[in-house]
Amino acid sequence: MGLPSIGSALIVHYVAFTYHQWYVDVMRFDDVVHTVADLPYFTGSLLLAGDRDQVDVRRQLSRWKDAGKIVQLRRNLYVLAEPWRKVRPHPFLLANQIVRPSYVSLQSALDHHGLIPEGVPVTTSVTTGRTTAYDTPLGRFTYRHIHEGIFFGYGREQVQQGQEVFVADAAKALLDLVYLTPGGDEPAYLDALRLADLAPGHRDALLAHARRWDKPKIHRAVDRILDQQQDVSDGSDPR
Repeated sequence: MGLPSIGSALIVHYVAFTYHQWYVDVMRFDDVVHTVADLPYFTGSLLLAGDRDQVDVRRQLSRWKDAGKIVQLRRNLYVLAEPWRKVRPHPFLLANQIVRPSYVSLQSALDHHGLIPEGVPVTTSVTTGRTTAYDTPLGRFTYRHIHEGIFFGYGREQVQQGQEVFVADAAKALLDLVYLTPGGDEPAYLDALRLADLAPGHRDALLAHARRWDKPKIHRAVDRILDQQQDVSDGSDPR
């Protein structure tokens, strides 16, 4: 047998180099899995510890995304794809992280609190930033703008083990919806929501939030909501 041609030698070298690169990539991805598999999400910044090159990390993240190993939710925010993911992130947790500051509200929070009968396929939040939406492999996330003066009425809740989120209380979620919906204070619209009975604490919160908000539309809505709730209690619900 003669010596291999230069072309054959280049092919052998290329195959060896490609295998080496594949091996390095696999090892690096295994390292990432070891680091973040127990986290509901991670950022690219988390992988920059030590002397890792920022450009190289971004290039690797792009490759893993294209290979279906990770899911990108927005710039610098990722979730491991299945089967590597050990923790399923709650949509509310992702909503909080995709846009900051924000809290889950409107129909999503009303459904969470058991106040409306239908499930909600989209996770809706409010933010002091601009109105926007994100379509991701893990769901659609929408954000409605409100000004800083009415960015209140929310708190931390645990929605899954180890996952705490910012979500509106039941009263604030309802009033955010009223405020952001044209005609949201009209009886027909409020009837169509088919609200469940409000607990006394929710009714007190409605009044407290309305005083703080101090907008005619909000006061009208609260009066009509409480009237409807009284009609239900009296058994005279027209629905």
